Amino acid sequence: MKPHLEKVNLAEALSHFSTHWEPKIVGELNGQQVRLAKLKGSFMWHAHEEEDELFLVLKGSLDLEFRDHTVTVNEGEFIIVPRGVEHFPVAKEEVHVLLFEPASTVNTGSIRNERTIEQLEKIIDDRSGG
Repeated sequence: MKPHLEKVNLAEALSHFSTHWEPKIVGELNGQQVRLAKLKGSFMWHAHEEEDELFLVLKGSLDLEFRDHTVTVNEGEFIIVPRGVEHFPVAKEEVHVLLFEPASTVNTGSIRNERTIEQLEKIIDDRSGG
């Protein structure tokens, strides 16, 4: 099967949804997913026991609270949350983020509740060969 080689316009992809805290898949490579999300308000304390998680802020400012400190990630910056580290994301205003993480990563980590999304929506046709 020949790969579909196309670029992804992040602003265009973000225009396809308005929900908060519901990541959308926009690409896949080597068992990893590139996800876009819009965040507003606070999420919940959680950790990913098996996966590291990268948050790249595209628009706005995201506070990532940890048990002993808070890191503010501004537009154009990213942070990697290592596996097993509890974190509590807070977006005072709407924030757009790109997440890069293994396909197995569940948005609520090891906790399952009403905010858990077991099957993420793919908003862009498969643009990778893998």
